[in-house]
Amino acid sequence: MSTFRRISNVSCQWPSRPIGLIELIGGSYISIKPEVTYKRLISSFLQRNFAVHSWGYIPNFDHQLQANYAWKQFRQSRKILEERVGLNPKSIKLGHSLGCKLHLLAPDGGINCDGLVAISFNNFKAAKSIPLLRKMSQKLNFQTEFSPSPSETLNLISEHYEQINNLLIKFKNDNLDQNDLLLKSLKKRPSDKSQIILLDGNHLTPVSLGIRENLLNPNFQSSLKYEKIDLIVDQVSNWKI
Repeated sequence: MSTFRRISNVSCQWPSRPIGLIELIGGSYISIKPEVTYKRLISSFLQRNFAVHSWGYIPNFDHQLQANYAWKQFRQSRKILEERVGLNPKSIKLGHSLGCKLHLLAPDGGINCDGLVAISFNNFKAAKSIPLLRKMSQKLNFQTEFSPSPSETLNLISEHYEQINNLLIKFKNDNLDQNDLLLKSLKKRPSDKSQIILLDGNHLTPVSLGIRENLLNPNFQSSLKYEKIDLIVDQVSNWKI
């Protein structure tokens, strides 16, 4: 049994005696209500007595600004949790897809946690992420890019990101994953302990089935998906940091 509380744009779900905290930022356009789109992932962490704070957002072009907002609201939510139950022995930032980038751009350089889990890190250019934008820019002769750009992001990570404990999770059937590029940037830093693991699944494996999950009885396909999500949670819960 857990309690639910919303603090700014953060959905907070707290077991009675949490052993740690997961700060979740999900992927682009599926994180307006992360407590719904990542329901199974969050529930699995709650079953292991982790408190979960998930940040809801609509993506825009200024990723640095959004990273700053997320960091401030997570800090506020963590303070309230600590006042309620005391300090947590383990604090993990968890990002999926664009959410990884937003965590990596946090103004504290990642030092105010025990580690980052990056699931299916995605750092594509705006024109590739938003196909309609590419067509419009070609037709109207204008250029629009995320801030920071993909190359700027990787440079910022290698030069300013300070967290040495990073667990990168990629899936066997995920052609959107760019964790290999992320690992190269992380390994440029001294004393880095980042590691990468490969699991069965695809880019949307961490995401719940949503409406379909509520309308249909559990079937073999959904059971396999749940097993994959539980395996992700096992990897994170047992991560030695």
